[in-house]
Amino acid sequence: MVQRRVGKHVVASAITAAVLFASGQALADPPAATPTPEPTPGPAPAQTPVPTPPLERGQHFTIDPVADGLLITAGAGISGLLTLVLGTGEIPPMPPGNPSNLLSFDRTAVTQTIDTSASTVANVILYSSVGFAVLDPILSGLHDGWDAGLVDAVMYAETLSLTEALTDITKIAVRRPRPIDYVNCYGKPTTAPGCGSTNLQLSFFSGHAATVAAISATATYIAFERYSDTQPARPWITLGVGTALTAFVSYERVRSGDHFPTDVVGGAIAGAVIGVLVPHLHRHKSEAPPVWIGGAPMPGGGSMTLGGVF
Repeated sequence: MVQRRVGKHVVASAITAAVLFASGQALADPPAATPTPEPTPGPAPAQTPVPTPPLERGQHFTIDPVADGLLITAGAGISGLLTLVLGTGEIPPMPPGNPSNLLSFDRTAVTQTIDTSASTVANVILYSSVGFAVLDPILSGLHDGWDAGLVDAVMYAETLSLTEALTDITKIAVRRPRPIDYVNCYGKPTTAPGCGSTNLQLSFFSGHAATVAAISATATYIAFERYSDTQPARPWITLGVGTALTAFVSYERVRSGDHFPTDVVGGAIAGAVIGVLVPHLHRHKSEAPPVWIGGAPMPGGGSMTLGGVF
């Protein structure tokens, strides 16, 4: 955690220097030695535990500039490179399969009447959520100090970069045709007009749902940790609004023909997991230890354990 203790360090250094100087003067002319009485046999006196100083207001999270900087840079870099690769068209599309092979509740995305305005509505929700991720750290800084705002900004940036990287990697690995691809290009060659775009096969999972869910999860986690005592209604409002926005953007992405129901559900789950894990692993160690994964070799194999406090 960034500490606001520069002035305290200066005062402490001055006090330490004064104490050392006084000690040196005393050692220059030590008093006559007095015999030390032998200790009386008996039980050792109980030691009083030193209490842990309470955290400053709003300081429930900590950051590591090296680890967090690498994660943010790696996530954003991988996502940016994959976006460039997908934009070149070097990954050729494949014609969609038979719609009858789809899951029954996914077929509704193909048989429905496509809403051409739904994509615009989903984009508005997405950009509004990203805007909130920028605004919330500023509000935290005004309310709890600049260090709290900096910590929140790092956590939101990490959540977004990891979510985008995971989304792009999954899209390329799965390469699922979008519903609109089934509607317009089933039975047609990829050379047909409107059927030759790589983007038509990046359906799973939904990046809109994942991003909104990730931001909502991080905002909710921060709200519960920081404002449960002072503003008890705020965490529940954040949870309700975030859940509603995730559901709404998911619905609009299905209505626009860009995703199947399983795409938005998968995206929401992936985003929510990242959005919770990032702030959880940044919790101050005086409040709760982070999650850890341990492994040990065993005859004929090995063992793995997952531990932590939730």
